[in-house]
Amino acid sequence: MSQHGRRTPARQVRQRAVIAAAAVAAVGVGAGLWAAGGDGGPAGSARSTDGVSVAAPTPSPTRSYPLSQEPRTIPAVRDHTPARGPGWQPERGHRVVVADAGLADEGRLIAGELGMAYAGEKGDARAGDLRLELKGDKSADAESYTMTVRDGRVTVSGPAEAGVYYGTRTLKQAVDDGGTAPEGVVRDEPDKPRRGLMLDIARKHFTADWIKDRIRELGDLKFNELGLHFSDDQAFRIESDSHPEIVSEDHLTKAEMKEIIDLAASRHITVVPEIDSPGHLGAVIAAHPDLQLRNAQGTPTRGAIDISKPESAEIVDDLLNEYADLFPGSQWHLGADEYQALVVPDPEASYPQLAAAARKAYGPGATVADLTTGWLNGRAETVRAHDRTPRAWNDGFLRDTSVKPADDIQVAYWTGKEIGARQPVEYLREGRKVLNYNDEFLYYVLGQPQTFVYPTGQRIYEQWTPRVLRGTQPVDARYDDQILGGSFAVWGDLPNSQTQAQVADGIRLPLAATVQKLWDPDRPELSWAEFRTLANRLD
Repeated sequence: MSQHGRRTPARQVRQRAVIAAAAVAAVGVGAGLWAAGGDGGPAGSARSTDGVSVAAPTPSPTRSYPLSQEPRTIPAVRDHTPARGPGWQPERGHRVVVADAGLADEGRLIAGELGMAYAGEKGDARAGDLRLELKGDKSADAESYTMTVRDGRVTVSGPAEAGVYYGTRTLKQAVDDGGTAPEGVVRDEPDKPRRGLMLDIARKHFTADWIKDRIRELGDLKFNELGLHFSDDQAFRIESDSHPEIVSEDHLTKAEMKEIIDLAASRHITVVPEIDSPGHLGAVIAAHPDLQLRNAQGTPTRGAIDISKPESAEIVDDLLNEYADLFPGSQWHLGADEYQALVVPDPEASYPQLAAAARKAYGPGATVADLTTGWLNGRAETVRAHDRTPRAWNDGFLRDTSVKPADDIQVAYWTGKEIGARQPVEYLREGRKVLNYNDEFLYYVLGQPQTFVYPTGQRIYEQWTPRVLRGTQPVDARYDDQILGGSFAVWGDLPNSQTQAQVADGIRLPLAATVQKLWDPDRPELSWAEFRTLANRLD
């Protein structure tokens, strides 16, 4: 257990006490301090550590070493068993070795970052080694890891590659700017499985290099999702083979996207695409004006596609199928928010063609809201065929419809201000999985239109948790397991309000605060001033 006194449920305290006792014994730290040969064997005798043959160094007295303090990292490690010893620093000539070929990418990355030599798979151990290994219960959290610093070496282990990678991020931060990885054992894992940044690259064009820089930043902070909202009324920003006519002049090529996706994968980040529909399709409609929704008077409805026409579903499904081949991740965002046919007092009267299509599909009492929900289910079926898990904005889940959204569509909860926006607890009571995009804390909207203000890291750090889904009040703790995590979001409403560099600087501290609370929602040990100082040092 960390020496800093986190408040932890009694069951966890007992578990950690047992773990800590075992770890202390393994490190060779007891009530007494080591003397030469104090580990029970003669000085200089050979011994084995985790199956690796080593020549045991002659133990030296550790009376001059105080118990170590946990490493200062973002996010903070959740458990550290202290020990007495000098800790570890990387030196030129030290090796990074791996026990499993699958960890070669993680090994090469950390070796380059720390100026060490990557030695590949080795069964021996040398002074100064950093060893990466897959080890532990395969049923454990794949993002969990253990980092052990002792005898002048470091071992980072985990049940899967992602956890080992996160362990190297902890080590990298611990030795940043000449720091020392403290003696002892770190055991760490995230509280929430989804930790993301969403970028609106439709309304503001971000270059591939800028996005790659954000991926490197996200990886070091242990984020694991990057959302890309690349289609909206203003632009369509990724090259298309099926419908090249809709692509905007400033866009990312598929080759650039492949580089972005590959870099993200090397950091264990899933890129989550979003083609928002049936609203926010202005760029698609500009090339296909016959698909634009018009009201009973023939007036076009901005950004809205006419979902009564089969051709509307065909073009959107063409795009979903095409980009499923480009984006290999398991997640897909379907949008579904702000369909303007639903904001008028009487959608059936205003859009008789939608009302007729609803009745034809779902029966005489069906409504435009039923037809819109059916559209969402249809697009979910399209991405589900590619083994993707769909999500949609909360205001796309409509009240009082006879047609219900498919059970597996996750709720991306962003607002309580939109028409049709139900309380978070309504979704949770239904058993739905929810992701937190709370616009009160996590929305960085360029130009600060309407009531939006740029979020601050301090406010997120001190007031927000993943259970604060709407406004400032948390939902009941019994729903915690249904909240999969959350995402900070950058929206380009007034795209020229900030340069790319200003956006990167503006979101730096909010991102650090967001991931701290997604990794560990409890009250942080550091004050905001201390956390900000740490973030500035690690930048």
